[in-house]
Amino acid sequence: MTLNIPFDNSYVRLPDSFYARQGPVPVRAPQLIAFNNSLAQILRVTPGDVHEMTEAFAGNKVPEGAEPIAQLYSGHQFGNYNPQLGDGRAVLLGETVGTDGIRRDIQLKGSGPTPFSRQGDGRAWLGPVLREYVVSEAMHALGIPTTRALAAVETGETVRREGPMPGAVLTRVAQSHLRVGTFQVFAARGQLDSLRRLTDYAIDRHYPGAEGPMGLLRAVVAAQARLIAGWMNVGFIHGVMNTDNSSIAGETIDYGPCAFMDRYHPNTVFSSIDRAGRYAYSNQPDIAVWNAAQLATSLIQQAEDKDAAVEEATEIVHAMPDLLQTEWQARFRAKIGLTTKEDGDQQLISDLLTRMAQNQADFTNTFRALGDSAARDQFTDPQAFDQWAEGWQARLAREEDPSAVMAKANPAFIPRNHRIEQMIQSAVQGDYTPFHRLNTVLARPFEDQLDALDLTRPPTEGEVVHATFCGT
Repeated sequence: MTLNIPFDNSYVRLPDSFYARQGPVPVRAPQLIAFNNSLAQILRVTPGDVHEMTEAFAGNKVPEGAEPIAQLYSGHQFGNYNPQLGDGRAVLLGETVGTDGIRRDIQLKGSGPTPFSRQGDGRAWLGPVLREYVVSEAMHALGIPTTRALAAVETGETVRREGPMPGAVLTRVAQSHLRVGTFQVFAARGQLDSLRRLTDYAIDRHYPGAEGPMGLLRAVVAAQARLIAGWMNVGFIHGVMNTDNSSIAGETIDYGPCAFMDRYHPNTVFSSIDRAGRYAYSNQPDIAVWNAAQLATSLIQQAEDKDAAVEEATEIVHAMPDLLQTEWQARFRAKIGLTTKEDGDQQLISDLLTRMAQNQADFTNTFRALGDSAARDQFTDPQAFDQWAEGWQARLAREEDPSAVMAKANPAFIPRNHRIEQMIQSAVQGDYTPFHRLNTVLARPFEDQLDALDLTRPPTEGEVVHATFCGT
């Protein structure tokens, strides 16, 4: 069988100023680590033999119909504007329209330097590639909008980071790679024709019902509100919510120093570069609003009546916190078994979270255990849970089937940080068994898999991951 990717490329039909034509740089001795057959079926990709797929997904042979480019964008990084970023270690091969009718990008990440590399080597080492593969697929299984992983390839070459590391390439799939920063670069340069073209393209591709720039803003704000609430729901911390990592499509993108909480605390930070806690767990909703404001500022530039555009954009962005709160409440009500709304629900949820933080309760295991009355075992002082549970049980009495609601809302399995690190260390030694096991188990996060209970265990003190890293 021959590898066939039915490319139908649209982004390359935009002006040359939107991207640089750039092919992937071949590697010396690639080996295929993983290929996502279920995703390939959605993309209408026909797998080839192992050698052919390895060559294609390593960047050694460009598939027929691909038109490789590196996309231009800018962005705010930790609040500071960088006027030009762009794909510094990735090339977009092209797009396919899936069996579900959705257009998606297929991108090689770690495929070598581009005109936007800024003196970087354009490569990725094995650890971040495997982390993104596992975590992005886990997020998909959790029902959270995300980029996905089609393939991972070991390059047979060494990448220099804090030391010599094995190189790898990830094939990433996204509804698009349009970011807030894609709009920012044209707005900052005053290239209004390009900004208008980009706005029209984004509306046509993602939100065909949106009317004009403010309609696009309103749609993106709603999508981001749903996304961030999803993150909060599973204890996910992105770690680097820069505007160049904020997807217009409302997907989780760029899994750099990401992590999942074990013990719950709202101020949890893992990213080694987030020294001030800008992107801490509890700050993520506020940062999403801040990023939306940067998108609004960019979109306003093309308006003929700027005063009216400023007024409408302000209304949209100022409404986002309430949207986020509504989405958050819906998810956390379900986590404690509620489907109806009552005035005291917000306080009930907040009180539980406060007690969890005070008692070092594991976020995932506590919520999962609410369905079988074992949650009190997660608390250093079980009476703290018992005191809360009195009011909760009284509230549950007015619900029809809270156990079923909680079972669907609270996963048993997440990609725990210590398991990800153990998986990476095994892979560096040539053993991919933990990698494949994680992918298999995390594909069914809401099921009680008795042969995988070890993956629900929080880290011991010696296993705790205190910091995560970007990988660039």
